[in-house]
This record gives sequence, C-alpha cells and structure tokens, in this order.
Amino acid sequence: MNFASVRRPIIPPAPPRAPDDMSFFGRLAVIRQNMIATWGQRAYEEEVIPGRFFFRNSFILNQPDAIRHVLLSNYENYTRTPAGIRMLRPVLGDGLLIAEGHSWTFQRRTLAPAFTPRATANLVPHMTAVLDETIAKLDAQTGEPVDLREIMQRMTLEIAGRTMFSFGMDRYGATLRNFIKEYAARLGRPYFLDMLLPVSWPSPMDFARARFRKRWTEFVAMMIAERRTMGKKDGAPPRDLFDLMDEARDPETGKGFSDEQLVDEVATMILAGHETTATALFWALYLLALDPDTQEEVASETRGEHLDSMADIDRQKFTRAVIEETMRLYPPAFLVARAARDKDNAAGVEIGKGDIIMIAPWLLHRHEKLWDQPNAFVPKRFMSKEAPDRFAYLPFGAGPRVCIGAPFAQAESVLALARLIGAFRVELADPANPVIPLGVVTTQPDHSPMFRITLADGVIHPR
Repeated sequence: MNFASVRRPIIPPAPPRAPDDMSFFGRLAVIRQNMIATWGQRAYEEEVIPGRFFFRNSFILNQPDAIRHVLLSNYENYTRTPAGIRMLRPVLGDGLLIAEGHSWTFQRRTLAPAFTPRATANLVPHMTAVLDETIAKLDAQTGEPVDLREIMQRMTLEIAGRTMFSFGMDRYGATLRNFIKEYAARLGRPYFLDMLLPVSWPSPMDFARARFRKRWTEFVAMMIAERRTMGKKDGAPPRDLFDLMDEARDPETGKGFSDEQLVDEVATMILAGHETTATALFWALYLLALDPDTQEEVASETRGEHLDSMADIDRQKFTRAVIEETMRLYPPAFLVARAARDKDNAAGVEIGKGDIIMIAPWLLHRHEKLWDQPNAFVPKRFMSKEAPDRFAYLPFGAGPRVCIGAPFAQAESVLALARLIGAFRVELADPANPVIPLGVVTTQPDHSPMFRITLADGVIHPR
C-alpha cells in the first residue's frame, strides 16, 4: 500500500548499514556495542540470509511463512541459545520468559488468568494514579530541559510496582534501577566465551552473574515479604498482580507457585514489563517531537477524553497506531535467537540440528519487500484495512510464546502517551543532535536527549 501524502513523512535516525566485507572479529566487536550495526543492506532485502555463527550454520529469517513455522507450527523444536540463557537467567531465573518444556507449560497455564483483558482492566486505576502524579511533576518543569527517558523509566517502574504489589516504589525504586543499570552495563552484554561455550560450562562472566543473582533474588524476595505483610481479606477480590499470581493454580494439576518460583515470576513481570514499556514510550515521544503534525493529531484525539478506563483507551485509535508504528521502527526486543533441537524444513529452508535461527524484528519491520516506506514514520499504516502479515510484525513475539503481558503493555502505552500529549507539547532541546538506536538487551537510545515541554493549548493544570 502506498502511504504517500501531501506531507512527506519523517525518516528517523538509524545506525548506518554494516559493510558487506565486515570481518568476523570486526562483527564480534560491534555485537557487544550495537547488534543492529552488524547487519548490512542484504539483511533488509533478502528473505533468508545464511551464514556461520561460532562454527554453526545460522539463518536470518525475513520470510513470514518460515517465521510462522519456527515460532508456531514447530516451536518445540527451537530453544534459546546458550548466550541468550546466560544473558537472561541471572535476572529472570527460570521464570516464564526463559522456561522450556513442561516448566514453561505449567507457568503459562498458571499465569494466564492474571493477564486476561478483564484482569488488565482492573489494574487501570493503578496506571492512572501514577500518570496523575507524573503529569503533576512535569507541570512544575514546563519550559525547563527534562530527561523524558528517565521520567518514563521511573513512571513505568512505579506502575509496575503498584500493579504488582499495591504499594509505591519510593523505598525500592532507586535500588531496582541500580540493579538494572549494573547488569546492563557489563553482565548483560555477550562476551566471546558466552557465545562459544555450552550452558553447562560456566564462562568467566558467569561467576559475576551468579553473585549478582544472589543479591538480586534477595532484593525481590524482600519486596514480596513486605507485600505479604499487607495480607488479603478472606473473600476479597484480588487487588493486584501479586494476589492473582499468589492465588494462581494450574488448571490441570491444581499446583501453585513455590516461593522460589514466585521470585522469578515477579522479577520477570517487573523487569520485562517496565523496561520495555519505558523504552517504547521514550521512542514514541522522540518521534512525536520530530513530527509536530503527528503530535497534534494525537493531542486532538485526546481532547475531551477522561482516559481512566479500558473503554477510554480503546477509543484512542490513532494514539494506538502511533504506538504500533513506534514499535515497528524501534521494537523493544530487536532480536529473537533460537537453536534447532533437530533438523527441520521451515518453508523451504533446510535447517540442521544445532543451527542458529535469528528472527530480528528490527530487520523484519524495516524489510524492503514487506513494507512500503519501511524507514519512515507513518502511523496511519496501522489504521489501514490491509493489516500487515501477522509474522511480519513481531513487537511481542508470536505463537504460543507470545508475550503474556502484551495486552497490559499496550493499554499502559496508549494510556500514557494519550495522557502526556493531551497535557503537554513536547519538543527536543537540541534537535540537531540525532538519537541513534543501540541493540543492547533492548533497543536503547545511544544517549538520553533533553526535551522541553509546554502546556498544551487550553489545558490548565492546578498549581
């Protein structure tokens, strides 16, 4: 579909494409700093890019039918790579995101009732309370340079804490953010031996990760212990995600989570929930600062709306399209890597046992054969009747392992963006300094730009 219009769409910044002759060791050096910068022009044009990765065959898949096969039709044949497990297990343990086999099936079945649309709707008041507080704080900073990335991280962490535990993150937020920064800065990056050694052989960095995990799980257990002291009245409905998870039972066996499993599930939900949503909101605000006309369309949609229920959120069609287009251009999870347990054929791609399959939403969402104007910011493409192929757009994954918290994250993102742009106009303090995305754990900005915010026309905030 051609989305050309009178106004030419913006092309937001991106890393330069890698040269075709990049050496193995050159690529390895770049991987630790920015995985996105290791992909050349071929990866944005071809459906299948074969290669070698640490003595194994590898395939980058940009073909929706092949991706459907790997993530849906024969998903049990594909497991996380050793490097992926090393990166995630210290912070997520054996939680839902990295569990496999029977453990994953048990966790998914048990957690599913906590993430239904009805359960999400019951948590909206927690979101709106935090948004009210955030808007009040921003109101006091109008006209001043503000770091909206930091503010979005704090806001989504506060929402994660309240929806999980029904208490604020005043006491725990700084420590939790420090844990995340510590891990991302060094331990969450892949090293040579992380990618070379099997999981059963600890790499030198694994010892540091184990020390981190001990401190991290003790911290999460402390938050859970405080929540337990709050109790719950007999017969009262669940007040938060912790109630739902603590009371959850496998519908087939009646078994619930042990205390150790709850630590991993809580860690997974708080980390995966708040960090990825904060990243998506930052990029959405950045794009709207680059594109004032689109920002005004979002503002127009929110005028006169209360925005405090799921029904209100569902009416924000254009704002949702902006979020969807943001996650197309800047998918929080930029790469899904899997190792084949056995040989397979994925839509004509012959895969051997042990081969590495890479499905990169960053590439897939900008592929020149799958999208019109793939590098442009065009939210209205998601309001078209011609929806993209389900396996060409993967902001939350796909198949049985699709992100269980996707409805929650979508509701939170749409609500937050609508409320923020309904209250303020957002612009960059230094628009001449582009923000370049880095593929490190999530799709992060290379620096946190300063923004300036002003009151939206007609909006009067109490002082």
